[in-house]
Amino acid sequence: MILRIGLTGGIGSGKTTVAHIFETLGIPVYYSDDAAKRIMNENPVLQQQIIQHFGEESYINGQLNRPYLAEVIFNNDEKRTLLNSLVHPLTIDDANNWMLQKNTPYAIKEAALIFETDVWKHLDKVIGISAPYELRLQRAMQRDNISPEAVEARMAKQMNEEEKMKRCDYILYNDEQQLLIPQVIALHERLTAEALSR
Repeated sequence: MILRIGLTGGIGSGKTTVAHIFETLGIPVYYSDDAAKRIMNENPVLQQQIIQHFGEESYINGQLNRPYLAEVIFNNDEKRTLLNSLVHPLTIDDANNWMLQKNTPYAIKEAALIFETDVWKHLDKVIGISAPYELRLQRAMQRDNISPEAVEARMAKQMNEEEKMKRCDYILYNDEQQLLIPQVIALHERLTAEALSR
C-alpha cells in the first residue's frame, strides 16, 4: 500500500505550483477540485440530487452550471454544507480508488478542504503550504482577476491558516523568501524513504 499524502493550504498559498513540482519528480497528484467537477458531470445519481436540491438551472445541456451553483452556495452556509455532503464522499471514494492503482512510493491528493471535511481520515500524512496573508491575497487577486474583498470573502470560508498549518505533518514555505524547489525535493526524499521503510 502506497503512502497517501494530502496537500493543502489557503487560497493563494501555491498548492498547484507545489503539486506540479511533485509531478515533475514523478509523483502522481490527484486534484480534488477537477475530480469533483468531473464527478458532478459524470455521475447521474449525483446530478439528480443536485437538480433536486438546487434546481434545474444547475445543469445546462447535461453540463454543470458552475457560475449558477457558485452563486447559490456562496453566501449560504446551509446550501454549501449540503452540496459538500453530496460531493465529498464520492470524491473521497474516487481518490481512494485512484491511489490503489498507483505504484509509486507515495501519491498526493491536493485539496483545499482536507481538515474541514473528513478527507484527512483517509490519508497517512498531510503537507501544508504556508504563505503570508498579503502575498496570498495578491496572488489570488491576480490569478482570478477579482477584488481584495472577494478574495477575503473566500478566505473567511476556509479554516484559519494558523490552525490549518498546526494540523499538518509537514510545512512548505512559499513566501518568496525561501526557495521552494529545494524544500519540495527534500520532502520528496523523506517521504520516499518513509514509504519504502514501511
